[in-house]
Amino acid sequence: MDTRLHQNGAKGQRSKLPHTTVQRLLTRGLPSSCSWFLWRQPGEFPVTAFLLGAGTGGLLAIGLFQLLVNPMNIYEDQKMTALYGLVGFGAVGWGTSPHIRCASLLLVPKMLGKEGRLFVLGYALAAIYEGPVANLRHNLNEVVASLGCTVELQINNTRAAWRVSTAPLRAVFKDLLGSKESLREEAQNISNSFKDLDAQVNSEAGYTTEDAPGWEETAQGVRTHRAVASRHHLSTQKMYELKTKLRCSNVVNQAILSCRRWFDQKHEQCMQRIWVPLLKHLLCVPMKFKFFCGIAKAMGVWCRSRIPVEGNFGQTYDSLNESICGLSGEFSATIDLKEEKQAGLLGLNTSWEHVSTEVGDYVRRQEAQLEWGLGLLHMLLSCTFLLILRASFSYIDSYNGDIRFDNIYISTYFCQIDERRKKLGKRTLLPLRKAEKKTVIFPYDPTIQASEMRNVVRELVETLPVLLLLLVVCGLDWALYNIFDTIRHHSFLQYSFRSSHKLEVKVGGDSMLARLLRKTIGALNTSSETVVESNNTPCLPQPVCLSARAYLRATLPLGLLVCLCLLQASGYRLRRVIAAFYFPKREKKRILFLYNELLRKRAAFTQLRRAAIVRQARQQRAPRHHLADILHRLCPLLRPWLRRRCVVCQAPETPESYVCPTPDCEAVYCRSCWDDMRQRCPACTPREELSSSAYSDSNDDATYAE
Repeated sequence: MDTRLHQNGAKGQRSKLPHTTVQRLLTRGLPSSCSWFLWRQPGEFPVTAFLLGAGTGGLLAIGLFQLLVNPMNIYEDQKMTALYGLVGFGAVGWGTSPHIRCASLLLVPKMLGKEGRLFVLGYALAAIYEGPVANLRHNLNEVVASLGCTVELQINNTRAAWRVSTAPLRAVFKDLLGSKESLREEAQNISNSFKDLDAQVNSEAGYTTEDAPGWEETAQGVRTHRAVASRHHLSTQKMYELKTKLRCSNVVNQAILSCRRWFDQKHEQCMQRIWVPLLKHLLCVPMKFKFFCGIAKAMGVWCRSRIPVEGNFGQTYDSLNESICGLSGEFSATIDLKEEKQAGLLGLNTSWEHVSTEVGDYVRRQEAQLEWGLGLLHMLLSCTFLLILRASFSYIDSYNGDIRFDNIYISTYFCQIDERRKKLGKRTLLPLRKAEKKTVIFPYDPTIQASEMRNVVRELVETLPVLLLLLVVCGLDWALYNIFDTIRHHSFLQYSFRSSHKLEVKVGGDSMLARLLRKTIGALNTSSETVVESNNTPCLPQPVCLSARAYLRATLPLGLLVCLCLLQASGYRLRRVIAAFYFPKREKKRILFLYNELLRKRAAFTQLRRAAIVRQARQQRAPRHHLADILHRLCPLLRPWLRRRCVVCQAPETPESYVCPTPDCEAVYCRSCWDDMRQRCPACTPREELSSSAYSDSNDDATYAE
């Protein structure tokens, strides 16, 4: 008996005309049993509904986990806990609550709305951060690392040049220290040989005391060198100068004597050659001019004023004498090096050897911060999904609680009500007037309608900052890459350090001093040829250019964001369809309320629109700027925008438009609006002649839900 009643109820329900397009499509496309199940009454098929709902909810929860939770950088046990929680919540919710099922499906249209755009906006920012911004930071870090490497390369090249240039000097000192024993033997030989030099300095040969008249005492002092030196405290320089002067005077005296002997010899020869007595004496008289030999005495003055003895001969001799005496001591040598440390540049209190390490650590810290920021951004994006879920539940609450909420759609049931009233001969609403069409939405019209256009334009404007950010970042990344790439190709430096020296000191002779000099100065006889070549190739910056695929990955989320703005109208229409599927009785009440509300407004249409009509009429009566008249006359293409418009529906003026003949009014009406106004101009008709119900726009109209 219960089965028969159930079948009769199902047949009666099936015989009813579907109130929604979704119901019509599902009824035609699905088997009758599925249709019965979908349009069942509350309490029917409880077990089947629970099992199917639990399975569907569990699968959706697993997909949600893979989309949001699995990419997060958390521990595996935390991921498993989140997975179990989501699957359990989804299974229980879908199996028991139509609100949860409806809210889950509303996620799809909500993703096309502002909440979904917020979610996609996060991914767009993450794509910009991972793409151009990350590449920009990488290129900047490459430049920083290049600078550090260049500094270290300069230091290494300077150190190598210093070592190469000082290598001969170090080799000389090393050879000197290695030949210490031989130097000691040579020094002993020199000390023995210095006695001959001392004897030469102390020699009294080359002068006599008779050759220097007036110097008898000095000459006597020279003869007794040590006694006189001790008595008069004469230095070695003074003593050697006296001896040199005496030797110079001896040379002058010998020259005078030689000159006189020459004159005597020539006079004798002259007298022998000329035998004429008188003539002989006359012609040989010049040979008697011995006084010319006194000219040589001028050299004596030179000997006294310009002694050919160096002024530091005595000092050098005494120093040499002391050095010879000191050669018997120990021979040793030490090299002292003093290192001065300076603070690094820009307050960097570290040595230059650590510059590269510091720069590398800085670059690694920057990369770690970048990875941390990306992880945080991904976590925030996952949390953003909670806002979408909350918005879905909020829409359901507003849909069931506020009958005016998002109640502006001319649905199938609305058309059925109007058709039924038309058959009964009652007042109908369809087709709607132009002014009424601006306040409602026809869900079957694929174009974006007036109520939806404002929101679409606003959302598109809100995407402009992100678009500008992408353009600026991509442009900056491209510009910096070209700059750094130019630097890399035109900043190649080849360091070439060539050191070639050949020092050869030849000391001739076989004396002790010569051998000593060969042992000492001969150590400088070194030759070397060093070639050090390097370049700055490892230090050149290696900028990375983003590929077309990387730019595409950075641009796709923004393109998706723009598409979501354009698809927002379709998404918002879809959410009403989903809510109507799960709450059909509530949808019927909402449509009945909308129909009755439009009937009430249609009855008082003139009064409700009077304030806006008067306002538009006043704007038309205002004198138009002369520039507008000029453009209207000269530019035919601009005339559609410069023409007057209907004060009711804002349609452009046409030849069929009606202009109010009342003086100082001249309000423009299109023919359909003039008929809707019952051929009476609300702008110039007194208020008393109109209905006294209302004179302003209603504030209780249903609005477009965002």
